[in-house]
Amino acid sequence: MQHFKKYKLTSSQFPARFHVLLTFTQQNKTRALHLIAMASEEPQITLYWLEKSRADRVVWLLEELNAPYNVELFRRTAEFLAPPELAKIHPLGKSPIVSVTPPGEDAKPIILAESAFISTYLCDHLPGGQKLVPKKWKDGMEGKFGGETEEWLRYEYLMHYVEGSLMPPLVLIVVFSTVKSGAPFFVRPIVNIIADRVLSSFVIPTLRKHLGYLEQLLSTSAGGYLCGKDLTAADIIISYAVIAFDGRADQVMTFKEGSWRAAYPKLAAYVDRLKENEGYKRSQAKIKEIEGNDKSSKL
Repeated sequence: MQHFKKYKLTSSQFPARFHVLLTFTQQNKTRALHLIAMASEEPQITLYWLEKSRADRVVWLLEELNAPYNVELFRRTAEFLAPPELAKIHPLGKSPIVSVTPPGEDAKPIILAESAFISTYLCDHLPGGQKLVPKKWKDGMEGKFGGETEEWLRYEYLMHYVEGSLMPPLVLIVVFSTVKSGAPFFVRPIVNIIADRVLSSFVIPTLRKHLGYLEQLLSTSAGGYLCGKDLTAADIIISYAVIAFDGRADQVMTFKEGSWRAAYPKLAAYVDRLKENEGYKRSQAKIKEIEGNDKSSKL
């Protein structure tokens, strides 16, 4: 059974006569990408998008950069795993994956994996990418230790913080919730006791620390975003986690204030600000178009 299909995202930046190339067979895909890249004198970007995955935030990034791109859609298996076809693109078979084919007849696709690396590469190379990256150096302090701006230091840290620190407890909540609901009836009480013990003694306390930390970062930010007054790629990277958390926080945690939004008002306002961003709205419309129904970010 195939778990993927090609999906065409046309763009006004592509010459109309080249839209048909996106429907080429798998065997002709590489040649088609070369022809498009040569014709537009721009890189050909393909996002290998897995449903219900972190690839959602790369859609937002590409929309924010107003970059033309193609999407290849992959469906999860019945076991909710990524299909084996993804491993043919990158050995780990995880999403998101992006390929960038530079202009030129002999150019070979560059395969990018991991959201932060994808974001950094695209922001470094695409026009307008630097608008999503804070200014690095204080005036007159270029290249010196301590010469970096606070905004840039935050940005660099957050690009690694999301997957390295924030996502693990969120994923563990999903894993233990799945284990509890999927356990056989006769062992479910024991499984629930063990899962609840791990959640209450480790996972939930760890997550509370992260929520408090993000609240503190927003309290000390010079603007409405984590790194200041402007949206950055770090905000886009973290959006997947905090927007997904918004949808299930009060189901998995309790708060003396009554709700997570009352407990962390600045973080809640930040989540709302992300959702109201025009680039985010465009990305959700694209995701809806890709999937065929309206599904927002989910862990």
